[in-house]
Amino acid sequence: MRIAVLGTGQVGRRLATKLVELGHAVTMGSRTADNADATAWAAETGGTHGTFADAAAGAELVVNATSGTVSLAALTAAGADNLRGKVIVDVSNPLDFSQGFPPKLVVPEEGSVAESLQAAFPDARVVKTLNTTNNQVMVDPGRIPGKHNIFLSGDDADAKKQVTELLTGFGWAQDQLIDLGPLHTARSTEPVVLLWVSLFQALGTEDVNIGVFTP
Repeated sequence: MRIAVLGTGQVGRRLATKLVELGHAVTMGSRTADNADATAWAAETGGTHGTFADAAAGAELVVNATSGTVSLAALTAAGADNLRGKVIVDVSNPLDFSQGFPPKLVVPEEGSVAESLQAAFPDARVVKTLNTTNNQVMVDPGRIPGKHNIFLSGDDADAKKQVTELLTGFGWAQDQLIDLGPLHTARSTEPVVLLWVSLFQALGTEDVNIGVFTP
C-alpha cells in the first residue's frame, strides 16, 4: 500500500520505518521538501520524502503523526483534494509544552483533534488510534507483557477495518483492539495521554499502556 506519514518526529519516524519493514511504499511528509530529518530517514530506510502535499497526493492512506496542536495546519497544507476519500489514521495528541513539563491538554472546539480534522475534511475518513501509548509500543506491543489494549474511534466501518489490518500487522492481536464506536469517542482517549505522562513519571519507563478487563 502507498502510505503517507505526516510528521518527522519520533512517532512519525517510528511508524514510517515499521511500515517500510512491512513492505509498504512510504512517503514522509513535512512542511518543506528538504526537511533534514525526513531526508535522513529516507536515506536510512529506502522510503521517500517531500512536502505534506507531496506525500498525501500519491498515498492511498495517510497517517497523521504531527503534534495535535498543529495537525489541522499540517493537513491543510497537505490539501483537501489530496485527502478526499482517503483514510486518515490520527495518532496525534494535542499537548501544549509552552509552560514546560508536564504539558497541558488543548481541547479543540469540536471536542478532539480527530473530530476537528474530520470537520475540516469531511470527504476524508478519520480513524483515531494508537495515541494512548508510546511510539515503540505502537509498533511492538510485545514490549509490554500480558493483556493491554489499543482503541479505535471512527465513523466509517470500512476505514476502521483497514486500520485494524495495519494494527495487526504491527503485532496487535484482535482481542487487544477495542472499537469504541463513533469518532466522538476520541474525546475520551486523547486525554489519556496525561495519565500516560503521570505513569511515566511515577514508574520511570515509557513502556506503559492500559489494559481493560471485564467479567
